[in-house]
Amino acid sequence: MAKSSTYTCSACGAAHKKWAGRCETCGEWNSITEEAALSAGPKGKTLGAAKGHRVELSELSSQDAPLVRSHFGIDELDRVLGGGLVPASAILVGGDPGIGKSTLLLQAAGAFARKGKKVLYVSGEEAASQIRMRAGRLNLTDAPVQLAAETNLRDILTTLDSERPDLVIIDSIQTMWADHVGSAPGSVSQVRAAAHELTSFAKRRGISVILVGHVTKDGQIAGPRVIEHMVDTVLYFEGERGHQFRILRAVKNRFGPADEIGVFEMTSGGLQQVVNPSALFLSERDKPTSGSVVFAGIEGTRPVLVEVQALVASSPLATPRRTVVGWDSGRLAMILAVLEARCGISFGGMDVYLNIAGGIKISEPAADLAVAAALISARQDHALPADSVVFGEISLSGALRPISQLENRLKEAEKLGFSSAYAPSRMKTIAKSDIDVHKVDDLEEFIENCFGRLDD
Repeated sequence: MAKSSTYTCSACGAAHKKWAGRCETCGEWNSITEEAALSAGPKGKTLGAAKGHRVELSELSSQDAPLVRSHFGIDELDRVLGGGLVPASAILVGGDPGIGKSTLLLQAAGAFARKGKKVLYVSGEEAASQIRMRAGRLNLTDAPVQLAAETNLRDILTTLDSERPDLVIIDSIQTMWADHVGSAPGSVSQVRAAAHELTSFAKRRGISVILVGHVTKDGQIAGPRVIEHMVDTVLYFEGERGHQFRILRAVKNRFGPADEIGVFEMTSGGLQQVVNPSALFLSERDKPTSGSVVFAGIEGTRPVLVEVQALVASSPLATPRRTVVGWDSGRLAMILAVLEARCGISFGGMDVYLNIAGGIKISEPAADLAVAAALISARQDHALPADSVVFGEISLSGALRPISQLENRLKEAEKLGFSSAYAPSRMKTIAKSDIDVHKVDDLEEFIENCFGRLDD
């Protein structure tokens, strides 16, 4: 019987039935490579016919020793991980080139090593001397971190087996090379094999491993998606290169809440923690401005106040622009449609620009009302009071839907000096608060309370 083969795109990991010059999924050229199918088993037998070793079974009621988390000493990183590093865990960290992944992990390695932990930092992209140069800039030269510049996976695993560190950092997984895989480093087969070997080794030996992954043009970690399923935690390091703020976001975490964020500020001495991100994101709000609204959001378990900025201007184009930074463009189109259909407020013939200040990305539906308020404020050139926050989800009928964690949002707003809030009326009662909460049923009522009757 002829051996079957599969064809995989090295850029996005998509599988194809046959070779083609261009991947239909991601559009890359000459990225599809052939992969031999897995062997059927010893002497041509199927897996069911070939005898293996019996798997050890256990009961759900079995008692295991509790896992004790280890703290890095970097509170924002410990928060994102769910309270610290779990032993024998595998973590994947992705982000754009030059965003600061290596800087963050070298600082984390230094802080962890200073707590008496054994840390190995393995780089496949830099020489050891280059890492020492960056460590000097970060004031980490006295940290007892052991360095290695190697890409051969077999040699790395042999070293880890003899050294038995508490934590190993692999920078990056795309540079690792397994000699039993017949393809070039960085290919789908190599990345998948290297991630599997390192993750399995971490579980067997009780060593925590952090893998650094490059991202594609779409912002996804390069390589097959199966890597994200192998590891316990997936973190994304986000931010604009020209902006000093960086967001570390957990998109998957088996040992803690997903969508938790940690906020850092890039300085000449490395990444510094931002203890109160709400105050930092709102630091430039000195007076009421049309098109500017404060949204009280929740990222993971943390309440965060951010500024939603909108600009509406007459458009000379037949198709007006709709530009969005930090929010979903599809949801903006929905809000504009609801405003026109349910409230009679048209944005036809107008360019609309929407921005979430501070470089943070918001995906929470509770931001709908704040976005609508910013759009109307910019269109009417009417500023909302500077001491008010807005939150609520808008349905297609124009009604406001209740949201979660109202009390946490109000506490964060009260801590930063806000005295009023606009929220959906169908919310659960909360403990007494000094903030005056204006509850509204639908979008029309909110517009009338904040802006009065509008003449189109």
